[in-house]
Amino acid sequence: MPVKKTAKKTTAKKTAKKKPAAKKTTKKTATKKTAAKKKPAAKKKTAAKKTAKKKTAAKKPAKKKAAPKKKTARKPNAAFMKPMQPDEALGAIVGSKPIPRTEITKKLWDYIKKNNLQNPANKREIMADDKLKPVFGGKGKVSMFEMTKLVSKHMK
Repeated sequence: MPVKKTAKKTTAKKTAKKKPAAKKTTKKTATKKTAAKKKPAAKKKTAAKKTAKKKTAAKKPAKKKAAPKKKTARKPNAAFMKPMQPDEALGAIVGSKPIPRTEITKKLWDYIKKNNLQNPANKREIMADDKLKPVFGGKGKVSMFEMTKLVSKHMK
């Protein structure tokens, strides 16, 4: 019989040790359960916010589509379209009739490309031939930006 008593005592000690440990785990699980309850609620709130954001985002493009602006065609400047009379030096290249500045520039570039007067190493540079030297003020090479300045002096 003494063997049975010792066995009961050890099981009683084991159960006594387990109970406090069980209580501690129940407290932890209780906090986990409450935290678990809070998380889905937080997810629901963020989901509601996301849907609200989606609704507002859907409204913004609709506003842009509701009021489209019409594009108007660009009107040329009247000063460029006014016919100008080229002098004799420029008239030898573009003609002697009064024509707008834009047309004079186009005809001048056609002449330059036709006679291959652009510098192959530097395309911005124009090499003058016998007809262009009087227009360029006697210079042999002129940049394309300087060319427009020199050509404007030969128009009335």
